[in-house]
Amino acid sequence: MSKSLSAFAFPAAIVLVGINLRPTMATIGPLLDVIQHETGLSDTGASLLTTLPVALMGLCMLGAGRLQAAFGDRRGIASGVLLIMLACLGRWVWIGAGALLATAVAGGIGIAMVQALMPAVIRQRAGTRAAGLMGIYSTAIMGGAMISSAASPWLAQGLTWTAALGVWLLPALVGLVAWCLATSPSDVLPVHAVRRPVHRKRRGWLLLAFFGLGTGAYTLVLAWLPPFYTQLGWTAEAAGALLGALTCAEVASGIAVSALIGRAPDRRAALLVAIGALLAGMLGFSVAPAVLAWPAAVLAGCGIGALFPLSLIVAMDHGDNPADAGAIAGFVQGGGYLLAAVLPFIAGLLREYLADLAPAWWLMAALCLVLAAVAVPLRPGHRISFQN
Repeated sequence: MSKSLSAFAFPAAIVLVGINLRPTMATIGPLLDVIQHETGLSDTGASLLTTLPVALMGLCMLGAGRLQAAFGDRRGIASGVLLIMLACLGRWVWIGAGALLATAVAGGIGIAMVQALMPAVIRQRAGTRAAGLMGIYSTAIMGGAMISSAASPWLAQGLTWTAALGVWLLPALVGLVAWCLATSPSDVLPVHAVRRPVHRKRRGWLLLAFFGLGTGAYTLVLAWLPPFYTQLGWTAEAAGALLGALTCAEVASGIAVSALIGRAPDRRAALLVAIGALLAGMLGFSVAPAVLAWPAAVLAGCGIGALFPLSLIVAMDHGDNPADAGAIAGFVQGGGYLLAAVLPFIAGLLREYLADLAPAWWLMAALCLVLAAVAVPLRPGHRISFQN
């Protein structure tokens, strides 16, 4: 492959892989009512379809170094996409609560393998352009959620609900092929035996909390925004379209971050604007969910869409080299996803025992204030040093 073609192929492969990292979760919310009717899943059980993969993503990411040593970057990412593809296939051909939970686990592990290994690869390949490419990668992830959440109710109507969950194996296959063509066995990071004790650094925990709370807002709306509105009398198609609008705003916000963040070494102003948009969206869902549904969705989407790439970029800013950045990103995402997994589970409990999801939006609004307090100390120029 020529150098110019290779320079284009790698970002393209990043996009084609990234769009496959959310459909296994994003398709659940708009179809949750029919899934529960067909499988008998309770609200708490249904929450596990999001909580389990997110928690497993966190656990796998905490072992990013071991994943790299066992698989290597190229093969590990390819294996993760293959697992996502198999999870989608399983949902298409097997019906039942047990099958859904099993494929949630398989898909979560696959997503985790990709997300644990990709940041360091991007840092190595992109160099000074890593922040921009990281923003593109993050935007591709949200784009996959947007397309799948909006399309799944229509696919279920035209085909079956199992086909609407399983058809996403096709873009996973495309992503797998693109990744294999755009990379080569020599195109990987060396394996570093030295462990980087990010968990001993106070700044590491601060970054983890920030990523976890911001991502918790994403997992919360991904799992429960459509059921919240179908409970208010909306159709599944309308609720899916609302989630699609929210994720469309995420994509637009992510693109803006990708284009502009390189001009702002101090990321805190962008972080606080994003948190403010998220807070406004959560208050809209809480105070006037019917009247403010669409503007609240757009505001929440803008906030979430900016926070996701920004929190990863800020985490990677703290590394002096690709290996350090990868270790920090793995720790932050690992613990952060474990934290994020709690919010959709809490929302499932609220819906089951209170028959009301409004308290979940109030809770997230309060957590926005915590996010703002965490963001203020994230000044530029600070690095996490692993030197003795």
